[in-house]
Amino acid sequence: MNLLHWLEYALDNIVELAILIFEFIGVGIIIFSGIRGFCLYLRRSPLTKLTLAKGLAMGLEFKLGSEILRTVVVREWTEIATVGGIIVLRAALTFLIYWEIKEEEKE
Repeated sequence: MNLLHWLEYALDNIVELAILIFEFIGVGIIIFSGIRGFCLYLRRSPLTKLTLAKGLAMGLEFKLGSEILRTVVVREWTEIATVGGIIVLRAALTFLIYWEIKEEEKE
């Protein structure tokens, strides 16, 4: 195995680990935000919607980061198209959530 193959193997493993870590962090933030939002809802807090939206946006940012990293290791055009679609959808969701946050903060 020459140096180039070893470097490619190392890069693939590092990227796969980073993707897993970013996905885990994103899911953890979304779960934590959901539980926190539910607790605020039970207390009838006016900050419920804003708190939940901010947490979801942050979680989606980590998930989006993992998808961007995934583009480093894809090898086929169908995979690139799939990852690209996921990135577009997550970016659109993040944009909508930030728009919702902005509207909520105006009130």
